[in-house]
Parts: sequence; C-alpha cells; structure tokens
Amino acid sequence: MNNRKGIQVVHSNRKGNETDYGSDTKKLLNYIDGEWCESSSGKFVDVLNPANGKVLGEVTQSTEEDVDRAVQAAKKAQREWRLVPAPERAEYLYAIANLLKERKEELSQILTSEMGKVIDEARGEVQEAIDMAYYMAGEGRRLFGDTVPSELRNKFAMSVRVPIGVAGLITPWNFPIAIASWKTFPALVSGNAVVWKPATETPIIAYEFAKIFEEAGLPKGLLNLVNGSGREVGNAMVEHPGIDLISFTGSNEVGSAINARAGELLKRTSLEMGGKNAVIVLEDADLDLAVDGILWGAFGTSGQRCTATSRIIVHQDVKEALENKLVERIGELSLGDGADETVKVGPVINRASLGKIHEYVKIGLAEGATLLAGGRMVTESGLVSGNFYAPTIFTDATVDMRIAQEEIFGPVVSIIPVKSLEEAIEVNNSVKFGLSSSIFTSNVNLAFQAMRDLDTGIVYINAGTTGAEIHLPFGGTKGTGNGHRDSGVAALDVYTEWKSVYVDYSGKLQRAQIDNY
Repeated sequence: MNNRKGIQVVHSNRKGNETDYGSDTKKLLNYIDGEWCESSSGKFVDVLNPANGKVLGEVTQSTEEDVDRAVQAAKKAQREWRLVPAPERAEYLYAIANLLKERKEELSQILTSEMGKVIDEARGEVQEAIDMAYYMAGEGRRLFGDTVPSELRNKFAMSVRVPIGVAGLITPWNFPIAIASWKTFPALVSGNAVVWKPATETPIIAYEFAKIFEEAGLPKGLLNLVNGSGREVGNAMVEHPGIDLISFTGSNEVGSAINARAGELLKRTSLEMGGKNAVIVLEDADLDLAVDGILWGAFGTSGQRCTATSRIIVHQDVKEALENKLVERIGELSLGDGADETVKVGPVINRASLGKIHEYVKIGLAEGATLLAGGRMVTESGLVSGNFYAPTIFTDATVDMRIAQEEIFGPVVSIIPVKSLEEAIEVNNSVKFGLSSSIFTSNVNLAFQAMRDLDTGIVYINAGTTGAEIHLPFGGTKGTGNGHRDSGVAALDVYTEWKSVYVDYSGKLQRAQIDNY
C-alpha cells in the first residue's frame, strides 16, 4: 500500500482483473421475444472497466424500431400471461431466485468489474436481487384485494388487483441488478410484460440477468431487454403507445422530462430520483458509531448512491471531536480496484463523473467551505487508468451553499454545525430532495421527534442513511419522486390497477345510496 495525504492505494495482484464472460458475451445483444439479436442500427459501443479503463465488451445500440419490436412481443405475451394464475407466475420467480443464488459469486465479480463497486458491496447487491425474487414470488399467493360488506341485501362487493399491461423499465448503473429486480419481479408477478432498458454503462450484468430469466423458462416476450441510450431508447419507450407505464430510476432532470411527457400521454409513471441525505449527530451521540455510519453512507459505492450521506448536520458542542475522528478514520479507507478484497473505496463510473465531482469540490472551496480531507483525483500508484476520487470532507458549510443543496453523486460530504435538534431538522428539510435521513442520539424522545419531523421517505435512528430492506417501501418525498415506491407490497401499486366488482344475487334491480334508505 502507498499512503499519501491520508489515502491508501491498493495494488491488485490479479492478472487483467477481469472476469471471462465467454466469447458469446463480448458482443452484448438485445433480448426480444425470446431471441438474442443485434440492434437494427448495427452500432456498438465499448463497455469499460472503471478501475482500469480496459474494454470488457461492446453493447448494441438500439433504435425506435427495436423498441417497437420489443413492445409488440410484450403485448402479445402479456395477453396470455395475465390469464396465468398468480401462484403459477410466482413459480418462475422462485426458479429465478434459485439461479441467482447459485450464481451469486459469479454475478458479483461481473458487477464489480463493470460498475466498480467493491466486491463485498457487489455481493450485497446480488443478495438484494435474490431476496426480492423470493419476496415477490411470495406475493403470487397474496396480491390481496378487499372483500367488504355491501350496503344492500343479497349483494357481494370486492376489489381485486389487475395488471396494467406492458411496463417500460429504465434502470441506472449504480445498482444495475438490484434496481432491475425491484422493478421486474413485481411487474411480472402482477401479470405484466416488461420492456427493459438498462444503463449503457452496465450491460453485462443486464445480459446475465436476462439469461437467468431465459434459463428459468419464462415464456418468450415477457422480458425484453433493449440496450441503448436514453435519448434513443428511453424516449422511444416513453412515446410508444403500447407501453402503459414507465418506471424510472435516475436523475431529476430526466425523470421530470419523462413525467411531463408521460402526463400528456396519460401514462402512469413511477419515479425514483435524487437525494441530498443528511446524518444528524446530536451532542449525546455515540461518536464512534456515528463515524461508522457516516463513512459507510458517504463513501460506500464511492458516494454513487441516491441514499448516500452527503451532509453531516452536527451539534456545535461535538463538531470538533467528530471532525477529528472522521479525519483519522478516512485515512484508513483504501482506494483501488473493487475486485481486491482489501479495497474499501472503488472508482467512480466514468471520466465525466470524475470531472463533475471535482467541479463541485472547486465550487465548495469558492463558496468558503473548509476542506478537511480529499478534494482531488487519485492517479498515483497504478490508478492513473481508472476513475478514482479521494474521499472528501468539507466543514463549516452553510445551508445555502451549492455543495449543501445539490446532489454531487460522488464521495463528497459536507459538515454543517447547528445549535439544536430543531435547527438540525430545519437544515435537513431545507433541500429539494426527501429520500433518506438519519439521526444519532441516545435520547429516545429526541429520536421520536426526529422520526416525526424529518420530511424524508426513509428515516434511520443510530444508523447511516443507507441500508433499506426489500420488504419495506423504498422512495422519497418532494423532488425525490412522484409518490410511488419500489420494494415492499407498495411496489405492487405501481404495476396493478384496482378493479371493483359487485355481484347482485337479489334477482332485482337495487340502487345503491337510494334503495338502502
């Protein structure tokens, strides 16, 4: 290891540091109507390992014509799929879960090579997909509606869930298999067919995921994988009249544009977008525990999470002590290729992200924040070919600074001092996002006050801002989304319509609200 300015750099002894995907996966194709096929454009772009810049393969770039083929296949398949009993649909998900479980390590290694996150995190992400498959398979024997008493005699009343039709799924590169599982499994178990556009940066894990659906025997046309850019494929999906809903995870700019256009077309949308998540540290907090939570939340996945800790709102009485602990511990975070088991922080996804992160550091310095650690690209000791940024901490930030308001999506966190819990909550709520928040305190009364008043969709007590579990709703308030949720039973609300059914067995016409009085 080489220690420079508090940063540990890890040299990998692995040769090539890549997984062998086999010659058939070097060219990553679309999967439409049960067949692997090139795009009608004939174009491919390279897929790069963000840790070393090496080419892992090349992925086809699709067109509006490819999207249309996928939609037609999905519509045809869904007409039959909706008639399959939900418990039978669930059996395919159980089979998929078992295959994911068998291939967990292989998938994890691929994910790290393609996306860059450290191997332990990759294993955790694949486990999330496994958990989601089993969980949503269980919903195949539930999909509960309601049976209620009618106000009239000899009349039966109930509500049932029915599928919407064809779900268009647009997923990001930072959790390429977990988020895909959040969307595909509830869509399918509910009786829908899927057209899925994965991120251009992570098509290999998408390929492997789709291969598992194929191997599990899912009928053709129900899962269609269409690779390509948001401009070409994403826009075509939003515009296509055969796609009934769009589920999107990504930036606020893109999500807002999707929502606006889908609204004009009267399409349902489920949006999960940005975050500017804060950890509150009160004067009675266990500071060592708080540091553990902050480092994991801020620098896990190299800060490239919508739930990443981006702000530390700390009581002024413990600010200096917390800073000292953070500076000491940040020096223990080793940078390098995430495939190395000793590495704690991997690369960011690409050069564009690296440049954006560094621009925000310049902004923070210009705004008057004090740089405690990091603040630079890391290129020494063999990392020059990768996209590495030093874990960065600013202090003495103010609530109106851009670094305290805007999503950076990188390993940068800002410390904001406050004088009370009430001020801390006000600072937390001052941003346009509302995804995740956290508070460290030993006072149960203050913890419950924070639970009530923090305006985020997820609140953690004595834990960091990350760590959502698949059986609870995932999503946020304000600019983070549009009210829908991924995960948990709430995900079924995205992919189903409610149908109310009345059965009158009185043998005569009965008029509700009239004949009962």
